[in-house]
Amino acid sequence: MLKDLVKDMSQMASSVSQELLGLIKERMSDWLPSEVMADTGIGRTVESCLGISMNSDKNPDYKGIELKSKRAEAKVRNTLFTQTPNWQISKLKSAKEICAKYGYYQYDDGVKRMHVTLKSLCPNPQHLALNVNMLSDLLEANEYSPIENEDGSYKKVDDVVVWQLMTLHQRLLTKHRETFWIDVENKVEQNKEFFRVKDIVHTKNPIVNQFDILMEQGHISVDFLLCRRTGGDTYSFKIDAKSRPLLFPQSETYIINQ
Repeated sequence: MLKDLVKDMSQMASSVSQELLGLIKERMSDWLPSEVMADTGIGRTVESCLGISMNSDKNPDYKGIELKSKRAEAKVRNTLFTQTPNWQISKLKSAKEICAKYGYYQYDDGVKRMHVTLKSLCPNPQHLALNVNMLSDLLEANEYSPIENEDGSYKKVDDVVVWQLMTLHQRLLTKHRETFWIDVENKVEQNKEFFRVKDIVHTKNPIVNQFDILMEQGHISVDFLLCRRTGGDTYSFKIDAKSRPLLFPQSETYIINQ
C-alpha cells in the first residue's frame, strides 16, 4: 500500500513538471516583451505568462513547483527564500532598530536605511557577519570588531538578530521541494527588453545539512533590505550559482533554445 502511494505521488509530481515544461515551451520559446525594465521584470513576466499573480506567498509558485528566473548572462546569486528573524529571541526587535544602529542615510529625508549583504567568515562594512551556532540551533547575525585577529578571525562585539536553523530548514524544504531554475536570453530594442527561455534546471529535494555547511563557508548569504522607500523589510537568503548543485544534487536540465 505504501509503495503504491509513493508511486502515485511520484507520477503526480512528474505530471505537474511535464505540464509546466510544456507551458513554458509553448509560451516562452519565442521572444517576448518584458513587462517592466527592471531586475524583477523577467520573473514577473514569466509568472504572468503562466497565469500566476504577484504575491508574497511563502508556498511554491506553480502547483508545488517554485520558479526562479534570471538573465542567463547575469552573474548573480540565486534567491532561495526570505525569512524574518525571530524577534522574540533577538537582541534587536525590528528593522527600525537595526537601521538606527547600523544603517546609513541614503536620501535627504532623515531616515536611515540598509541595503547590505551578510555572510560568514568576514564582516561587511557595517562590521556585521553571520555565525552558524549549531549548539544553539541558531543562525546569528553579530557585530564584530573591524580588527582582524592573528588567526584571521574577528572578535564578536555584540548580538544583533537570530534565526532558528530549524525554521530555515523548513522554509527551504517547503519552498524548494521542486524548483525550475529558468535562464533566459535577453535583448533590448527601442528601449524595451525582450527575452526567451534558454534552458531550465529542474531540481528536487534539497539537502538540509548542506544548507548549514554552505552558510558556514560563506556560499549562502543574507541580504538585508531595510526601511526602503518602496516599503517592506526583506531578509533574503541567497546562494552562489556555482554552489547550487551542492544544495540541490538531484537535477535535470531542459534545453529550450540552443
